[in-house]
Amino acid sequence: QVQLIESGGGLVQAGGSLRLSCAASGRTFNMWTTSWFRQAPGKEREFVAAVFRNGNPYYSDSVKGRVTISRDNAKGTMYLQMNDLTSEDTAVYYCAASQSIILSSIRTSTYYNYWGQGTQVTVSS
Repeated sequence: QVQLIESGGGLVQAGGSLRLSCAASGRTFNMWTTSWFRQAPGKEREFVAAVFRNGNPYYSDSVKGRVTISRDNAKGTMYLQMNDLTSEDTAVYYCAASQSIILSSIRTSTYYNYWGQGTQVTVSS
């Protein structure tokens, strides 16, 4: 069974930065595509960024240029560095993993096999 555990969320002022982490159990972490989604109150879950098995990143337009996704396969951990945060970034952030996903499906949550419990990010203006 795979477990994903997010950490690093919190309260930050607008313009500030946060680094989220997602620690994964399982010895096959390096075989997964892993992503970050977020869900704000009253809104649907939204794709943020993904990092493929080869380390290549992919970002949503809403965060491109402010966010960096990365992974450390040796540690089984994925990261999301977020800069220049605004109130629009306030949400619960989830990490997700897929054993087999293609680029055209990367933004669709139903294609992911595993999910973390989420970490709250609150940006105060």
